[in-house]
Amino acid sequence: MQEVLHPDKTSSKNYNGYGCDSMQALSQFIQRTVIYSGANSRALIPDLFCGLGARRVVLFSDRGLEKAGIVEKVLKIFESASAPELVGIYLDISRDAESSSVNSATSYARKVGADALLAVGGGSVLDTVKGVKYAMHKGLSDIKTVIPKGILFEQFPDANHIPIPHIAVPTTAGTGSEVSPIAVIFNENTKMKGNIINPYISSDIAVLDPEFTVGLPAAITAYTGFDALTHAIEALASPNATALTDAHALQAIKLIEQSLPVAVKNGENIHARMEMLYASLMGITAFSCALNAIPVHNFAHAYGALFRIPHGLANAVFLPVVMEMLPDLYLPKIMDLACALNVRTGESEDREEILKKAIKKLRLLQHKTGLPRDFSAYSLTEEGLKHAEKAVENDPAAAAFPIPKELIKAVGLKVAPIHIK
Repeated sequence: MQEVLHPDKTSSKNYNGYGCDSMQALSQFIQRTVIYSGANSRALIPDLFCGLGARRVVLFSDRGLEKAGIVEKVLKIFESASAPELVGIYLDISRDAESSSVNSATSYARKVGADALLAVGGGSVLDTVKGVKYAMHKGLSDIKTVIPKGILFEQFPDANHIPIPHIAVPTTAGTGSEVSPIAVIFNENTKMKGNIINPYISSDIAVLDPEFTVGLPAAITAYTGFDALTHAIEALASPNATALTDAHALQAIKLIEQSLPVAVKNGENIHARMEMLYASLMGITAFSCALNAIPVHNFAHAYGALFRIPHGLANAVFLPVVMEMLPDLYLPKIMDLACALNVRTGESEDREEILKKAIKKLRLLQHKTGLPRDFSAYSLTEEGLKHAEKAVENDPAAAAFPIPKELIKAVGLKVAPIHIK
């Protein structure tokens, strides 16, 4: 059984260049979603649904994308198509994929007799629709009932094919939710983010149309990009990483380092937008298949749920801080990470120095894309941080990689320094 490298101790095993024991544990790599990409690839959606056997499609999106004209563009595609029928549009999806949104959207899909789901939006929309898909398949009226403890993990052979045609079209480049086997759903009662993990919950087909991301504001472009970057770096550092996940993670990091500043500066740069969509997809694929030690996401989930900080922004702030505080997790592959981040290194430099340079490069990327170094804008208080410490300890991610209480507190002080007496 593969050992997890915990932050409070050094593994007694000799970790090789892949960050895991030479006696490789059993692993699996899943990418069941078919990818279509390119400008105006959205025009393929009706025919793709027909190929999946869909007859009655519901479009799920949100009010912001309605105002941005994205929903209207999708409607025009169906107006010119003979099949399938678009039987409804549901736009009341809240941020963070709240369970109430999942339940209401599921009820609507059943009401209109939908047999297929089209998700167009960012991570909240995509995750909500994955929740709808799961609820429809299982006959659920309340999605919270399957994640009472925060996580539902279903794997082969217990997980079964879900015969509901499902196409996802991301409008942000960050979560990669269009292809991931994970639905992150916010439980309003517990103020925690839960996870449904199932290899069949991802979309059958993902359509990556960069024209749907050109209108994304610079700030959202930046922090969703850091979400993708965090996926890739945590995948690379994971004790469960393999050559397959490393390939996706390193290429994602390379693309983000090159393309994120360009996309933030010029949102209409189609090439940069396309590269970021690819990076987002590859980052979550690596992350999902190497899932184990994810301390950055642990913090981001807890703080995001408590203080309603956008997930990508939370990751952006926590990433360099956690890497500073947990260096042993990142040192085994620091040479690969530095190369992907285009960090210059000398032959005489040790791994600790190279890690410092990589963290410095991440902070530079933060600065270049206009992202903050802390959560000063959210006025976090000492009392709030105490609640956050408990939330970090109780987050589902802590089960695989528990973080010492002292370190949780220290990280909290670094991200909210100016409001603590």
